[in-house]
Amino acid sequence: MPVENSTEGAIGRTLDLLMMTNAHICGEVTLPVHHNLLSKQKDLKQVRKLYSHAQSLAQCHEWLNQHLQDVERQAVASNAEAARLAAAEPDAAAIASRRAGELFALNLLAENIEDDPKNTTRFLVLSSHDVAPSGKDKTSLLMATRNVPGAIVDLLEPLSRHQVSMTKLESRPSKVGVWEYVFFVDIEGHQLDANVAAAMAELQKRASLLKVLGSYPVAVV
Repeated sequence: MPVENSTEGAIGRTLDLLMMTNAHICGEVTLPVHHNLLSKQKDLKQVRKLYSHAQSLAQCHEWLNQHLQDVERQAVASNAEAARLAAAEPDAAAIASRRAGELFALNLLAENIEDDPKNTTRFLVLSSHDVAPSGKDKTSLLMATRNVPGAIVDLLEPLSRHQVSMTKLESRPSKVGVWEYVFFVDIEGHQLDANVAAAMAELQKRASLLKVLGSYPVAVV
């Protein structure tokens, strides 16, 4: 599952799904992402409508403003769906992969149209089971706390005291109450490491919700 992009940040839909799933994160992969403009048309000037996933539209925002400023943009569920729709409409285009262009017999109008040439997405690998420590791991947590002054500082204090480094803190609406949030936290180490286990034992007592999403090897960049 894509969880974070170097240009656009966290992918909200993935975080929402992680709240509900019983699957465990067992790995992560970071991949460079390149976007292509595909269409049945051969002339860019003939394109009247553009389909793409919302994340891709955002990652190509400046290129689109420069080359397709007056073209209608429509966000869809995936770039594969965008390619399928573009294949059915002669004046439409899609932001998608080269492979999608081959599958739907679309012409490559422009390649590598992402605004940042270093555009990278972090993907999570999900499984039905946990994985053992590798020696260089990360643990992802889902947490919530009472809405009172200093609650977050108090909640995270055990991490500092047990020398557990926090590498990410992301808030997301809880879907339970208005203006109530949950927090996605990445920390260094495996949940079986002594210092991590000690910190999490204290977090369990302080948090109104604590869910271990998984411990897994850190991606090789």
